[in-house]
Amino acid sequence: MGVDDKLGNAAQKLAGKGKEAAGKASGDESLKAEGRSDQAAADVKQAGEKVKDAFKDASKD
Repeated sequence: MGVDDKLGNAAQKLAGKGKEAAGKASGDESLKAEGRSDQAAADVKQAGEKVKDAFKDASKD
């Protein structure tokens, strides 16, 4: 996984946590859900990158 991908996924997850917290604080269920969605998307992207890395490592053998 490239450093840019890692940073992008971490930033997306952090932004999602911020949205979720803001939604909780303000009682905005939509914003809270959007934050959870952003976090889930970042997790999926990270998992995909790990799979790609695993295939790259396996093909080197």
